[in-house]
Amino acid sequence: MLLAFAAIVAGLIVLVWSADRFVDGASATAVHAGMPPLLIGMLVIGFGTSAPELVVSALAASQGNPGLALGNAYGSNITNIALIIGLVALISPIAVSSQVVRRELPILLGVTLLAGAQLLDGQISRADAWVLLGVFALLMGWSIVQGVRNKDDKLAAHAQGELVQAAMPLRRALFWLAFGLLVLVLSSRLLVWGAVTVAQSLGVSELIIGLTIVAVGTSLPELASSLAAIRKNEHDLALGNIIGSGLFNTLAVVGLAGAIMPLDVESVVLWRDWMLMALLTLGLFVIGLGINGRGGRVNRIEGGLLLLVYACYTGYLAGTIIGWF
Repeated sequence: MLLAFAAIVAGLIVLVWSADRFVDGASATAVHAGMPPLLIGMLVIGFGTSAPELVVSALAASQGNPGLALGNAYGSNITNIALIIGLVALISPIAVSSQVVRRELPILLGVTLLAGAQLLDGQISRADAWVLLGVFALLMGWSIVQGVRNKDDKLAAHAQGELVQAAMPLRRALFWLAFGLLVLVLSSRLLVWGAVTVAQSLGVSELIIGLTIVAVGTSLPELASSLAAIRKNEHDLALGNIIGSGLFNTLAVVGLAGAIMPLDVESVVLWRDWMLMALLTLGLFVIGLGINGRGGRVNRIEGGLLLLVYACYTGYLAGTIIGWF
């Protein structure tokens, strides 16, 4: 049991570190290949913080642990909105631009509803998975086209700044690309083994472990990125990072896991976890809309309420482990 907990902690630490090294190597390699900054920002940096969720859920699905795969994806979304946005807003209220409200939050809400519809039959089939991956590909293409049309795209400017700071020779870039990916996979295997072992030892479902310990751990890159963006007063990037991660988790992470192995879904996922994820997304949309519909802000009171929701949800999950519920 202690060895399994140690494997989870070590796996998470190495997972986050290797994901960062992998993204640095992939970004630098893309620069040497002549890829535009916007495309690097969308495909590499923009979704690089979700690499841990992707690899962990894919490995969990391939090893026949659907609860862990789905719990990691949905739990990360809940953690991102309730815990990370709540914590960041408590530190510094987050201004929400009208563009985010009009374009990005409605898409996340629509994707969340699509995910809920797929859960009604108690399974994420391969057909469902390919629908999710197809929607993800379309959204990526649409976002890139929108970014090309918008000459002052903030993500492209942010990507350019990141690339200048992380410039490295091609040989070193290829090394970190390969080594980072290798360690990312190995640390994910260690994490999945530890999570499954702990779940079996405690007599609880892998879903609960995925929703709590694993979800929080794999969301650490999003927390670091959001805090860094707030320090630079880049509120759009902080919120865009969370929304982008939510889209990636719901579409790409669940889609890839389901394409590898159809996921049997417990009914509790729909009425408890998906329902909370949908309500949090809707709440973020309403808060962001503001009184005049031109964009509002997530203030400290709302941030505190989000943290309270997360604490209550986590407490309830902990109660199920102890046997209170």
